[in-house]
Amino acid sequence: MNLPTTERVFSIFKQLNAIPRPSHHEERVADFLCQFAEKLHLSYLRDAHNCVVIRKPATPGHQQAEPIVILNHMDMVCVGMNNPLTAPIEAYVDNGWMKARGTSLGADNGIGLSMALAVLENDDIVHGPLEVITTTNEEDGMSGAANLANDFIRGRKVINLDSEDYDTITIGAAGAYMQEHRLPMRLVPAPREEMAWYRITFAGGLGGHSGVDIDKGRISATVASWAILAAILNEVDVEVSFIRVGEANASIGSSAEIVVCVPKDGSDKFVEQQEKSMNEWLKENYGKTDPNMRCSIRPCEAQPTVINHKAIIALMKCLELTPQGVVKMSEEMEGTVETSNNVGRIIMEDRHLLVTTHTRSFVDQDMIHLGHEIAETFTRQGAETRLVMEAPAWQENPQSDFLRMTSDVFNDVLGWRPRLVAMHFVLEAGFFVQKFPGIQMASIGPRIVEPHSTSERVELKTIEDIWKVFLEMLRRLA
Repeated sequence: MNLPTTERVFSIFKQLNAIPRPSHHEERVADFLCQFAEKLHLSYLRDAHNCVVIRKPATPGHQQAEPIVILNHMDMVCVGMNNPLTAPIEAYVDNGWMKARGTSLGADNGIGLSMALAVLENDDIVHGPLEVITTTNEEDGMSGAANLANDFIRGRKVINLDSEDYDTITIGAAGAYMQEHRLPMRLVPAPREEMAWYRITFAGGLGGHSGVDIDKGRISATVASWAILAAILNEVDVEVSFIRVGEANASIGSSAEIVVCVPKDGSDKFVEQQEKSMNEWLKENYGKTDPNMRCSIRPCEAQPTVINHKAIIALMKCLELTPQGVVKMSEEMEGTVETSNNVGRIIMEDRHLLVTTHTRSFVDQDMIHLGHEIAETFTRQGAETRLVMEAPAWQENPQSDFLRMTSDVFNDVLGWRPRLVAMHFVLEAGFFVQKFPGIQMASIGPRIVEPHSTSERVELKTIEDIWKVFLEMLRRLA
């Protein structure tokens, strides 16, 4: 079989990266997908949440084959972008890897989506009836998948192209419990006495995916920010004027900015000394796993207002009592995180401090229990909590004929068998299993490193290999 090359996949990916697509703002991508279908004279549906399914008839002679669903999501985690609603992504190739200049790349899940669209427009690829579904808000709540109509797709075999470990078939994923906590806050006049003002910044952290990278020993900017504020609050009278920690709800925070003031009575010298102490602490605890995170404390201009002290104390208590990082390792799956929690962002809103938490687990009951405990911690400090997402864990039958066929294709096309793994990230599979009885899913994808960060990159050779596997799967399923 003379398989098409990935040249068209890369061309479509370039088009996608010219369209801003942060979570909750996928309208333009949905427009692009509908126009793509119209140009090919293919039928499509678009629901109220901008999820799109495009249907392509089977290759002649294969009309009786079972319909196959190809699943991707259209949104991405936008890290490093000053304005993700307008800024295109500048991708480039470096020594066999595709990267982006100063931002996340969007290979998660733009490469998989580009593969699906390339199949739709090529009539030489052999396949049965196809349903290419692209969901919205996968990265920040999964509301697209959660609200799909029960008849939005007809097929019951799903190829999901949203995995990031090239040498695996993902057959299970953790559930997710994402919450927003809003602590009451007021801006009050800054102290009138002579004060020393400082801007505390953390930068250079690796950050990364708050699921798959949670056990890699990286320092969360939230943990670092709490540590330095705790050190200062325990010794001197300090007021906080501004705080911003983290970049995205689904990421380990890699940066932070905090503006504080202290009396000029020697307290200022203590604050300046914290820079050295913090950087020594970072080096001692994270020097091998996250070596470039640095703290900087520099004098800055005076501010007219500060956050009321009660709100800062409430925030500190909540952060102290909220688990961050790995909570429990799995007893059944050696080396696999079972339950974790990540504080993604802390930002100032009108009259509130917004804190986001992302709890994951392969055990739904444990995940929900921990989520409730975190919510109660914030509630005791006067916060209002909103549940953004509750996604169920998912586990496929490892002995299914569908997974066996997928493994056989890897072996026949690439000469090796992939591992069957359950991953500590969240896939939409749990919602699909709930909504579409009898569904089976195999999740595959190229090697994507450091997703949800400015270091995100995808290995080109693995794109070519997964492309070949994908096309052979379609042929066999036809």
